[in-house]
Amino acid sequence: MSQPRSIAVIDIGKTNAKVVLIDAVSRQQIAAHSTPNSVRQDGPYPHADVERLWGFITESLAALQAAHGVDGISITTHGATAALMAGDGLAMPVLDYEYAGPEDTAEAYGLVRPDFAESLSPRLPNGLNLGAQIFWQSRTQAEHFATVTAILTYPQYWAWRLTGVLASEVTSLGCHTDLWAPALGQFSSLVTGEGWTGLFPPVRPAASVLGTITPAVAAASGLAVNTPVTCGIHDSNASLLPHLGTHAEPFTILSTGTWAIAMTVGGDTSRLDATRDSLANVDAHGRAVPTARFMAGREFDLLAPGAVVPSDADIDAVISGDIQALPSFTPGVGPYPDAVGRWTVDPATLSPGQRTAAVSLYLALVTRTCLDLCGLGRQIIIEGPLARNALFAAALAELTGVTVTASGDATGTSLGASMLFGGAAGAAGGTAIAALQHPGFSAYAARWRDRLSRDEPHLG
Repeated sequence: MSQPRSIAVIDIGKTNAKVVLIDAVSRQQIAAHSTPNSVRQDGPYPHADVERLWGFITESLAALQAAHGVDGISITTHGATAALMAGDGLAMPVLDYEYAGPEDTAEAYGLVRPDFAESLSPRLPNGLNLGAQIFWQSRTQAEHFATVTAILTYPQYWAWRLTGVLASEVTSLGCHTDLWAPALGQFSSLVTGEGWTGLFPPVRPAASVLGTITPAVAAASGLAVNTPVTCGIHDSNASLLPHLGTHAEPFTILSTGTWAIAMTVGGDTSRLDATRDSLANVDAHGRAVPTARFMAGREFDLLAPGAVVPSDADIDAVISGDIQALPSFTPGVGPYPDAVGRWTVDPATLSPGQRTAAVSLYLALVTRTCLDLCGLGRQIIIEGPLARNALFAAALAELTGVTVTASGDATGTSLGASMLFGGAAGAAGGTAIAALQHPGFSAYAARWRDRLSRDEPHLG
């Protein structure tokens, strides 16, 4: 089979879902369709609206086929999500990982989950550990769980809907799930201990072609029935893929969206702290990649509604006036999971530009903390929405002292996902970022850290 040129990338993020068409030769985005990724509140628990998403996917594929032609389909999604199958349908809805239900069985789960040394997966709140979700479902939905014939991580669920082929894949199994032992390259003791091993389909490489679309998908979308579909990949690892083998190690990819996820390829996992949301992801080649993260996109939207591009005067007012946000505004995650977010001033008194500047600097400071945990690479490449935030990138360059590049890939994941069909490594062109030049910024950052040391002395 020849390599497809026009590749439709199905990209299911936590906040938005997209279907993006990538030209594999030019590595440019040709077209895109998007929709909010809403959570349904009916049924036994909050869950993904997979039927609405499926309609969006097939309609988008049909539109892209009619306008441009589609030669292949690749898939990337957020992590911490699985579809529990009963034959050709769902045994129960696809649980929303932000739902707190799994906390009800947290004590019992703590007795069976693997040690951090085995899984490199910290204990996270709600359903952010996929193993905790499945454990909770097995206890609270026991009658339905008894009908489960397969457990599919989220990219592979959509691959199954397109092809009818069941598969597992390591990047989704290895993202803080408790289900995978990275050093051993196999399922963890949790999976074997709970008797789930037979429920996971065979592990296939992310870049493998599972098969072609089903006749029903071909009829609904207008695509040729022999259109190939890849196994799929976890979205942070999709951002990582174009860079593997192209930079001197260690180097850091900062994948941004709802989350900011710092992954240092060639870094050392020994500094990871299970209490501070640092962990190892598993890359497309099965290697452990030290990672630290926080909900940067969620916090930006919360703290800077009506964001604007700040002026130099806005930036100076924030730094000179010691206007600071301190973590954390998304409790339970990130490097300061127990800290209570606060401002040093009343944010209602700030102009939109000042508020955006303060939040951008706050995100850069938290990102710098993440790099203390996962390791600072020789260079940092920012993918996704924060690559377009010039103040954030400039502040990060000043805080780290290494080369920072803002990626030219608009989505942060689409190029990498399209590369699952093959092709030479190499990321989309980016822009080198000049470090923030403000005489007061160094002292501003020091005061931010001092305040945190007083608030959280165990982190000092």
